[in-house]
Amino acid sequence: MGICKTLITHLIIILAFSAIGCIEKEPTNNFVPNHTDYDPVEGLPDSLHAFLKYKTGTIAFTNATLIDGTGGNLKVNQTVVVNNGVFEAIGSDSSITIPENTKVINLKGKTMIPGIIGMHNHLHIPGFPFVGDIASKLYLASGVTTIQTAGAAIPHLEVDLSKRITAGKQIGPEIITSAPFITGKGGNPNMIIPKNEEHLRDTLQHWIKQGVNWIKVYRNTHPNDLEIIIDEAHKNNVKVRGHLCSITFEEATKMGIDGIEHGLNSASDFRTNKEFGLCSGGREYIDQLDLNSPKVKKLQQLMIYNQVFLTSTLSIYEASVPNRAYADQRTQNMMSPYLLNQYTERRVRFNQIKDDLTREKRLKQIMQFEYQFFKMGGLLCSGVDAGRHVLPGFGDQRNFELFIEAGFSTEEAIQVMTGNGAKALGREDIGIIKAGRRADFVILDGDLRVDPSTIEKVETVFKKGIGYDPQKILSDINGSFGL
Repeated sequence: MGICKTLITHLIIILAFSAIGCIEKEPTNNFVPNHTDYDPVEGLPDSLHAFLKYKTGTIAFTNATLIDGTGGNLKVNQTVVVNNGVFEAIGSDSSITIPENTKVINLKGKTMIPGIIGMHNHLHIPGFPFVGDIASKLYLASGVTTIQTAGAAIPHLEVDLSKRITAGKQIGPEIITSAPFITGKGGNPNMIIPKNEEHLRDTLQHWIKQGVNWIKVYRNTHPNDLEIIIDEAHKNNVKVRGHLCSITFEEATKMGIDGIEHGLNSASDFRTNKEFGLCSGGREYIDQLDLNSPKVKKLQQLMIYNQVFLTSTLSIYEASVPNRAYADQRTQNMMSPYLLNQYTERRVRFNQIKDDLTREKRLKQIMQFEYQFFKMGGLLCSGVDAGRHVLPGFGDQRNFELFIEAGFSTEEAIQVMTGNGAKALGREDIGIIKAGRRADFVILDGDLRVDPSTIEKVETVFKKGIGYDPQKILSDINGSFGL
């Protein structure tokens, strides 16, 4: 009987998350890890050693083209020394003395960037409440070394996977876990819909005790509930982020929310006939809004003043644009026959309306809103929000190309995807390439500033100073995503 209940529960979750489009501050943690007796491959199962390219010891990378994640200018002819899982020395080739008996890797013609920090990187997709085992490998193979899941469908599986990866029993990014989505009346019935304040606080305490560090509120959350959520979370050094609609960006910012998802696409501040506390009103604003208007800039400045970060999810929105929603061959190779068939059917429908540029124009508006927020000094992060034909990791890479299209420089786009994510997480051990920080970084085969598609040419991914072979990882999971 217990097994039947479990199966029924999982079936309900699958049906519920099929209906969600899934378009949708971890406590401040300024720790630098203790690297004494550091052995990141100790206890790693033999089956996982096949994915490793570089296991232990000191490595010096020379002739590197370096983008460090701070937004500073790209540097050429750099030497980077990694020792004991951390960056030990970084500088021009002529200024760094390489220790004796050090393995030297020449990066001539290649680009080094920090490991990508995905700030909206679910371990579920519509129709599949947990795809963590394959998604974690896709993330790592794509250069994503840390993810924040921004809401969970089955939280205990996320927590378990995070622990297994930390223990070296499975490969994948560092996973910063989330509680279940919280919504309100009229919202998805398989999310948490608070009955009263006591129920809401007790539920939050339950998941905080399970080890989650982030709470995600969804479209129908009532403003009164958000105030309670923020209060309870912040008392426990847990952060709150939201995919908003019933609550405006302005209201959430003034309440003390830490982060807001999806940019202009989820802003209800400019809706016509918007009712307080309800996900209501007209969406024509997204087509008509003057982004240079005082009311838009005033809202963005309010968010910046209150240190509310904004998470960009451009790649999943692009997947809904008929004349753009194409899956490349490597994506199709990773998809299960089921997902591939879904994509093919969707592509047939899109082909019939691909001359309709409404969503194309909206994508441009969303891009401009994010670019303006960033240029005004806002903390902009990014995440894939995987779904449709946008895969974990591959969608993070596509975000970079879309940032370039939006007007960001190469260095700015990498900053959004790496250093800014670390700031939003309150982490000082990851996110940028700097002496003393954890050696999470990616080697790209080519010059990223010359060719944005180089972001897809991942040669090696280093996490905690250990080098993984992305091609071997991808070959192992070929055709497995969405089985």
